[in-house]
Amino acid sequence: MSSQTIQWFPGHMHKARKEIEEVLPKIDVIIEVLDARIPFSSENPLIKTFREKNDKPVVKVLNKRDLADPEMTQMWIEHLEKEQGVKAIAITTENINEVNKITELCRKLAPGREEMGKNIRTMIMGIPNVGKSTIINTLAGRSVAVTGNQPAVTRQQQRINLQNGIVLSDTPGILWPKVENPHSGFRLAATGAVKDTAMDYMDVAFFTIEYLAAAYPDLIKARYDLDDELPETDIELMEEIGRKRGCLRPGGRIDLHKASEILINELRNGILGKITMERPEMITEELVNVAIEAELKKEQQIKKKEERRKRYLKNKR
Repeated sequence: MSSQTIQWFPGHMHKARKEIEEVLPKIDVIIEVLDARIPFSSENPLIKTFREKNDKPVVKVLNKRDLADPEMTQMWIEHLEKEQGVKAIAITTENINEVNKITELCRKLAPGREEMGKNIRTMIMGIPNVGKSTIINTLAGRSVAVTGNQPAVTRQQQRINLQNGIVLSDTPGILWPKVENPHSGFRLAATGAVKDTAMDYMDVAFFTIEYLAAAYPDLIKARYDLDDELPETDIELMEEIGRKRGCLRPGGRIDLHKASEILINELRNGILGKITMERPEMITEELVNVAIEAELKKEQQIKKKEERRKRYLKNKR
């Protein structure tokens, strides 16, 4: 499995970032929509930067909780709320009452505004395809945001008065320039946050099956009608899934690409079961490794620079 880094940042996202930075000082509460299956990987580090600069409280909304592992979701809520000024809630947009609880949390985080008889000014943010537009439409009680299950549907900022003492600024689904943690890149691809063309389907499927075989072996066995013991390697397991699903090429060879598509689509649609792709303690370990790798890269660059300088001086003599 390759550990390529996803790079993205179309022009409209750069423009959106500038707009957000201009509006943020006037905002009382940030609403950040996350995917409950990948609460860390769907967090936008840019939002953290915006928050720290402007010292804003945030409501972290773990959407698609109906697709995530409920025990893990609870663990993530507790983990996220350890941070000062953070309230977390798990919702599904199928349940209007759950969505409406977001505004209650906004009131708790900005009590002073209502006492002054003023609207609470909120800004809703989230990566593409995380369900942000559906949440806005539910809160507004009418269709004000474009929805679609393709990443990056919202292109410009808009302000919506919810008529309940809360004004909502919607932002395009901004992504950050580069996903530093390669594991997060794979999780974003597996859950459909990035276009399928951004990464190789088979790479994503192999990353996914490796994790699922360790974290949710019973769900894999049940879904693909596998025996008591799962095959030892991820390639054997993917071949077995392909065999069970009839992904065969001439000569009885397994079509791994087709098997990969089946696995990823069944994960995205919740057919495999309620699955969370990351745990808080896993992320800590991954970030340590990312930091180590960055440090090594830095050392290599310094070394190369020094070698170039020596060669230059040598040739100059």
